[in-house]
Amino acid sequence: MRSIVVVDYDPVWPTIFQDLCASVWSVVGDFAVAVEHMGSTSVPGLAAKPIIDMSVVVQSAEHVSLAIDRLATIGYVHRGNLGIEDREAFQNPVGLPSHHLYVCRAGSLGLLNPLALRDYLRAHPEAARAYGELKKSLAAKFPDDIDSYLDGKTDFILRILQVVGFTPDQLATIGRINRKPPAGEKA
Repeated sequence: MRSIVVVDYDPVWPTIFQDLCASVWSVVGDFAVAVEHMGSTSVPGLAAKPIIDMSVVVQSAEHVSLAIDRLATIGYVHRGNLGIEDREAFQNPVGLPSHHLYVCRAGSLGLLNPLALRDYLRAHPEAARAYGELKKSLAAKFPDDIDSYLDGKTDFILRILQVVGFTPDQLATIGRINRKPPAGEKA
């Protein structure tokens, strides 16, 4: 497992996303709605793990299957939903910049959550700054413990999602996904 490293914002991240997006769009552009740059690298000024997060947005389950097939033609390996309903994850082709690629149905919680967080942080630089400092602190405290790192960010994220109007049920689902169950307890 790699250590968790959070770095200051790098203005090259949007360019890396655009390059990756062009390749992905070349095989899904005839049916996908969009390819979204998500996660901390998509927020100007926000400290982040230097890994681009991106999601192919599609309208239906049939389009999810088609995207999985098409992405395989350019070297992406489907990994399943990794515990997040309506979000399919992929292993990247060798030699590309570090990134996470997902396929999500439009309107799904697996897409709405990161887009709402991204949009809020883009509109509220003070919140983005605080979030970046929290992430740096958590990376320093838990450099080899991704579960504790994610758990440490969850309350901050949930507060933002509550402000932007997520329902209690949606917040509970996101909290459950982001938090590792206590030792001896099943998820």
